[in-house]
Amino acid sequence: MSDFNKIDRKILDKLKQIIGEKYVLTEKFDLEPYSHDETEDLVYWPEVAVKPQTTEEVSAILKLCYDNNIPVTPRGGGTGLSGGALPVYGGVVLSLERMNRIIEIDVANMMAVVEPGVITSVFQDTLEAMGLFYPVDPASRESCLLGGNIAENSGGPRAVKYGVTKDYVYGLKAVLPDGRVFSTGGKLLKNVAGYNLTQLLVGSEGTLAVVTEITFKIIAKPKYRQTMLVPFNSLHDAATTLTEIFKAKIVPSAAEFIEQAAIKAAEVKFERKFPYSDSAALLLLELDGNYPEILETQSEQIGEICLAGNAIDVYIADNPDKQAELWDTRRKIGEAVKSIAPYKEEDTVVPRANLPALVDKIKEITARHNITAISYGHAGDGNIHCNIIKKDISDERWENELPTVIAELFTEVVKLGGTISGEHGIGLVQKRYLPLALSETELDLMRQIKRVFDPKGILNPGKVLE
Repeated sequence: MSDFNKIDRKILDKLKQIIGEKYVLTEKFDLEPYSHDETEDLVYWPEVAVKPQTTEEVSAILKLCYDNNIPVTPRGGGTGLSGGALPVYGGVVLSLERMNRIIEIDVANMMAVVEPGVITSVFQDTLEAMGLFYPVDPASRESCLLGGNIAENSGGPRAVKYGVTKDYVYGLKAVLPDGRVFSTGGKLLKNVAGYNLTQLLVGSEGTLAVVTEITFKIIAKPKYRQTMLVPFNSLHDAATTLTEIFKAKIVPSAAEFIEQAAIKAAEVKFERKFPYSDSAALLLLELDGNYPEILETQSEQIGEICLAGNAIDVYIADNPDKQAELWDTRRKIGEAVKSIAPYKEEDTVVPRANLPALVDKIKEITARHNITAISYGHAGDGNIHCNIIKKDISDERWENELPTVIAELFTEVVKLGGTISGEHGIGLVQKRYLPLALSETELDLMRQIKRVFDPKGILNPGKVLE
């Protein structure tokens, strides 16, 4: 990694020839947005940021950098939470923001072909205007790009019923670090012709290739939604009740867990009151479908299960405005919690039935170390975001003790059958903990795959693997 070359005037001139001077950024003011993402307070400056618009331009840029041993960091919307888009070795940031076309919506095959720079909500809104649906729903949907969703295998609240990004990606066009272009899959519901390179790239965090075109499966939009907010006096009761809902063979389209401190942070940050915010924990549940009578029956069943599980009440958001208000607050909770003090967010995930044990372990570990943790997340798929908050802790104690707390937490997560990241990725900040979750054999296979795709190690270096 230390053998990377710096960018000289000759390389800059060639970059400008490839994409035009306007889209080669070198001034500090212009580079600042590309020096960070949403990961804590980390800042790494690139030497240059480039904004190509075609696969051919991406190919030419990568070949130039490969031939001259210059590191390249692919970048989407910069909303990542694991440092995956940080140019830790300087070099080139390759922003895909200008590759923002929805190329085709093929209703006959229920497939859509898009470029990676399309904003997730723009894609969703375009489809929903046609009665179609792309369910993957990250909290940053208004600003994250579909290419970033591919890189991180994004999920969100609806993953409990509809799955995550990988479940909708059927084909890709991508560029290898040396500039070669290749395509995988297509508008095919069945395809076992060789290794599944499509799924290998999904979730690879921009370390293997740069995706320039995506073929997504799309589905019909459900006609009706039912949203419920259920308060509890106990975090454990809330987590346990959720497992009882699934045991009753009811699958919500979303099932979110929020502890009191998270809701209180949102109330303060956004100066708005949230129902039942004095409760220890809340479940935000949603059902969807095409038959309102079925949703009504299921919501009644859920209400009964929740009350039997010691819920304080069951609140029904019975119109779109109330539903939108609840979800808007939920989406902003992360921002609110992170505004309290310096923080470290962990993206733990366990089998859903082990969620009560995970909630208990988070509290047990942080209490033992006298450190504050605020949790919320996609409880329906066992995915809890645990934010460890610095507050009044000294810088020295924070620096020395935080790694121990995280390692203890991840060790317990793995014991519960889980792993250290559900949807935020490993990136830069979690790679030291990856050996807690994966065997040396698995890690060695990953290293070998990286070397096959990127023998010089120029593409997103410093991420995922030590």
